Amino acid sequence: MEEEVKLLGAWPSPYSYRVLWALSLKDIKYEYVEEDLSNKSDLLLQYNPVYKKIPVLVHGGKPISESLVILEYMEETWPQNPLLPQDPYDKAMARFWAKFGEDKGPIFMAIFVTVGEEQEKAAKEAKEQLTILEEQALGEKKFFGGDKIGLTDIVLGWMAGWLDVIEEVSGLKLLEAETFPRLHAWVQRFKEVPGIKEQLPDRDEMLVYYKKKREMFIGSVKP
Repeated sequence: MEEEVKLLGAWPSPYSYRVLWALSLKDIKYEYVEEDLSNKSDLLLQYNPVYKKIPVLVHGGKPISESLVILEYMEETWPQNPLLPQDPYDKAMARFWAKFGEDKGPIFMAIFVTVGEEQEKAAKEAKEQLTILEEQALGEKKFFGGDKIGLTDIVLGWMAGWLDVIEEVSGLKLLEAETFPRLHAWVQRFKEVPGIKEQLPDRDEMLVYYKKKREMFIGSVKP
């Protein structure tokens, strides 16, 4: 008998979507529980008493927290449709770029929560990170790991569903096709992958959500 799989997540968290995409790609049956992060449930606090955050994957009653840790756990538990290559060096490189993507995420968030000179500085730094991803991580490959979608693609998948929304709301354009043609093409490919395209958040709903969020952030920093 298969052990029950449950995911505690929250719309439109890209961290939740990482796990949703992996579950879909690996064809794993699961129950999804939507969390209200302004009023966290007893279940979330029970399953993640340390960070009290989503996502949390519960497998056979045992909770696993933090999206990158969850993805690694899933890879070991359900090896079908692997997200990591077999070659040890290639596997290390996938983990390296996934960690890079994780570490550099706050740079892009800085664009969303700042204005004026601070925002311009954040945009410059974000473009530097996009250049590294374009030239050193992706290169001429179809996906970050080669011909198939993998761990790094999933970790950076927020660029496919969230970045253009953040750009529009923030009034800045970062990922232009002329400047980053390979990353731009990767975004389009990522969106069309079966298991991904059915699990992308609605853009119009996200625009409404992130516009309200930005107004809150900007309102809080104005003198």
